[in-house]
Amino acid sequence: MKINGGKYRGKALLSPQSEVVRPTSDRMREAVFNILRSRLGFDFSGKVFFDVFSGSGAMGLEAVSQGFGKVFFFDADLNPALKNIRRFPGETARIETVGGDVLRIRPPKSRADVVFMDAPYRQGLSEPALKRLAEGGFLNDGALCLIEVEKNEACLLPEQYELLDERRYGLARLIIAWFTV
Repeated sequence: MKINGGKYRGKALLSPQSEVVRPTSDRMREAVFNILRSRLGFDFSGKVFFDVFSGSGAMGLEAVSQGFGKVFFFDADLNPALKNIRRFPGETARIETVGGDVLRIRPPKSRADVVFMDAPYRQGLSEPALKRLAEGGFLNDGALCLIEVEKNEACLLPEQYELLDERRYGLARLIIAWFTV
């Protein structure tokens, strides 16, 4: 597993030694940042990125490498992500970790411009997590939300989200939506 683009392109990441953590594929990570560039432009320096259910932290570290101003990692078990975050000692000012159940945590001081969410497949966590982010003060109006689910998994967006697109990448489906107040 490696960083696909940006400042740290090619930097190796540690793969989790657990079947509980399933990193987002390199192909999908690359596609996500192509989508972000097409929707937001190329300058991410003033943007805040949330990696929700961060697992290994690969997506959030890709956001660091691609130039996001601030990247937050959310997970009940941050240990896999922290192992990779330690590989980026020069980026501590742009990285924050938030441990705990996303359905119960308090929002950080910064609101997200972009959210990538990759909940464990087929556990029904994406919908309540999206609702919590919307109602809990986590998101800026117009935040772009990218939700990875298993390709046949149902995921109904809460009313605060507008579906923009859906794409398939192997065993996964990417749902792209705007958050609107």
